[in-house]
Parts: sequence; structure tokens; C-alpha cells
Amino acid sequence: MRTIRFMLLGFLILAIPAISLAQLGVSITIAPPELVAYSQPVCPQSGYLWTPGYWAYGSEGYFWVPGTWVEPPEAGLLWTPGYWGWGDNAYAWNEGYWGPTVGFYGGLNYGYGYGGVGYQGGYWNHGAFNYNRSVNNVDARSFHNTYQKTVVNYRAGNTVSYNGGRGGITARPNAAQETAARGRHTPATAAQTGHQQAAGKNHELLASVNHGKPPIAATSKPGEFTAKGAVAAKRAPAENKGIENKTAAARSTENKAAADRAAATRSNENKAAENKAAATRSNENKAANTKVAHAPAESNKPTAAHAKPAPRAATTAHAQPAPRQPAATHAEAAPRPQTAPHAQTTARAQAAPRPAKEAPKAEEPRK
Repeated sequence: MRTIRFMLLGFLILAIPAISLAQLGVSITIAPPELVAYSQPVCPQSGYLWTPGYWAYGSEGYFWVPGTWVEPPEAGLLWTPGYWGWGDNAYAWNEGYWGPTVGFYGGLNYGYGYGGVGYQGGYWNHGAFNYNRSVNNVDARSFHNTYQKTVVNYRAGNTVSYNGGRGGITARPNAAQETAARGRHTPATAAQTGHQQAAGKNHELLASVNHGKPPIAATSKPGEFTAKGAVAAKRAPAENKGIENKTAAARSTENKAAADRAAATRSNENKAAENKAAATRSNENKAANTKVAHAPAESNKPTAAHAKPAPRAATTAHAQPAPRQPAATHAEAAPRPQTAPHAQTTARAQAAPRPAKEAPKAEEPRK
């Protein structure tokens, strides 16, 4: 029954978008998603003002209404964005409006000049709007009524999309904003209401489908969802930082693993090379020791392994050696002077008999 009630109310909302949900008596207890981050499309022509994107509620729940450049109803008017506010145990939508000054829009940081209080994106001057290039994407070559002023958002970086309640913005309207709320208002233009209706019919803009990241987050003109000026949502800075940190950590882990693998490979290659070199040296030493052990005893001169012997003096190939004189031993000896054979030697001449010794003379008597 409750679902049917929401469906019927959803059709009424799309048919009469200027009427707030609070006026229709719709009670929504589910908080809207966070605001969508996106890049602002370039301003299509001078005199158009930026209206930020927001979450609306339809028969199928929250859906995103892309931010867009809009031609105001008349020169001199500024846009006060709508906002979700908590009250009477439910979230109610407060419609946006055109007026001479910007009123209270819940203190939400819609960006691009809507930082929570007022509007810092530009001002009217004698029927011409002057654009602040620090917050607006305008072509300075075509737009001559521009200026540069640094803007500090009231709640920079805050993406909460509602005021009050648990986790909501706690801002309250000041005196000037209360005065603006009681002043003359002009409702959203037909182009704006048609833009919201087209968003409500686009299934991809449902929060339940895009999970807070709609494929069409902003457009150059109302309703131009397929034109070149349409841009998709982008990640919030905190999310980008988390992804960058995660990616950097993954790269660091991959690099470390690759370095470890490379070091292990080099270590294994070096170890294998060392083992191979040691085995080669061992085999060479063993072979050298074996060769020395089997070498002739008289050959004690060290020779280079595998070295070719020194060249010998050139000799005539296969020449007959010069005849050598027969050796005295085991060969026919050269003829010697004829001598008597060893067996029969010439008889020596008989030596003449030595004369017999004379008998000693008798000593003469001494006188």
C-alpha cells in the first residue's frame, strides 16, 4: 500500500514539480544520498546562470537531477537552490526559487559558487551578468564580462545533501536570508521543470541504479542529456585519494615482488654458475693430476695442457737417415789394425836370463 502511495505521489511530483513534498504531505524517512561530484560544463552563452544538481524523489526513490546552465526569467534575478531538510521525523524538500538576492539553501555545499552561504559565482551589473572565472567554466575569449576572485567555500569538501537530522548540516538562516525568504520569489522556469521531469524518466539516474555515481551529472543546457555538453559524475577527492593510495600500494607490492623474484633468479643463476665453475675446476685439476701420475719418470718437465709441441727443425719428409758408423757394440766394428786374437796371443820373447849374482867377496883384512 505504501509503495502504491509513493507511485501515485511520484506522478504528482513530476506533473507539478513546483509543489514541495512537504506541501503534498509526503513523509520520507530515508536520507538522500551524498551530493554528486562532477565537472561543470562550459557556459553556452552570456546571461545563463548555473543551477547546481540535486537529488529529487520520485515513484522509484531518489533520482539525480543534473546541474545545468539556465536562462533566468529576467535580468537581475539570482537562483536560490532547493534543499532537503529534516523536520517532523521526516525529510522534506524545500523548493528553489529566483529572487533579487540569494536566500537560505540549507548551508549545503553545492559548489561552483554555492558554497553554503550566498553566491560567489558572479553579479548583475546594468543588465549584464559578470562571471567569476575562479568558479565558473566560461570562455574568456567570448565572454568579456568576467573577473577573477578566489572563493573559499563555507563548508568546503562537505558532500552532505540535507539539513538537520542525524548527520545533516546544522546551519540555520541568518537575518538577511530570512528577509530573502520573505521577499518576492519567482518559481523555476519551464526549462527547469522540464529538466527535472526528463531526469525522473531516466532509469540510469536512479540512485538505486547508479549508486550515487550517475552517468549524467551535469549538462550545458536543460534536458540535453545526450549532447556533447553532458558530463558524467566523477569520484570525490577523498575517494580519488583512497584509490590512488590503493593503486600506489598495489604497485609497490608488485614492484617488491618483482624485485624479489629478480633477486632470487640472479641468486640461483650465480649459484649455478659458481657450482658449474667449481665442478669444471675440480675436473680439470683431477685430469691434470691423473696425467702427471701416468707420465714417464724421466719426463719431469711441465708442459702446458693441450699445448702443441714446439716446432722441430724442418727435415725432409720420409728421407732415409744418413748412414751411421756401426757402433762398436752390437754392430760390425770398423776394421782395426790386425792384432792377434785374444785367445791366441803372440808369445812374448824369452827374457834373457839375468846374470847370477856374484858371490860376495871376502873382506880383505884391515891393515
